[in-house]
Amino acid sequence: MEKSAPPPFTCPPPQRSSLREAALTHLARFGTTRQGLEQVLLRRLARWGQKATRAGDCAEAVAEQVAALHPVVTAVVDDMVRLGAVDDAVFARSRVRRLVRSGRSTRAVQAHLAAKGVAADVRDEALDTAVGALGPAERELCAALVLARKRRLGPFAREPVGLDEDETGRLTRQNKALGVLARAGFARDVAQRVLDMQGEEAEDWMDRLRAES
Repeated sequence: MEKSAPPPFTCPPPQRSSLREAALTHLARFGTTRQGLEQVLLRRLARWGQKATRAGDCAEAVAEQVAALHPVVTAVVDDMVRLGAVDDAVFARSRVRRLVRSGRSTRAVQAHLAAKGVAADVRDEALDTAVGALGPAERELCAALVLARKRRLGPFAREPVGLDEDETGRLTRQNKALGVLARAGFARDVAQRVLDMQGEEAEDWMDRLRAES
């Protein structure tokens, strides 16, 4: 005896066509990675499952339908990759430029891209090539300077250090500044170089970052 087909759902489940449309709509508004797009579509399935369950559909049948649609999500994402609408390398290079210009350290950039699902070799290639001719050490220095400018540290301090500041006060101020840069992922030698830099040299590095990125 053949097993009877399950009754239709109160809320029709997503189809490949609607998932593809959702993918294209998302990509028209946002840059993302393969993993990022997959998560967007899986969340869409999860929302449908919740809606169907609330409408009274059998929870087990809903869960089975969601699981059956996972390969469809993968296929839609594969389509977007083949079309070139999703390219982890392009995403990584663009994001590296943006993050460095915002003052993010190499460690922070790596962590951000890893969380987006970008493979290690793609992350490394983006870091090597995304910011023009700047080498790794120069890129890191520029990013640290951007953060120092945001936080008014070192050469970007609002007011020059008073002549009457004692050694304890100077060390306290410097340690606080080093702590800010360390928490952002910058090495001690990079942070110290930034804090010791004169304003004119710092601006020269900022000009170079703008020109390269």
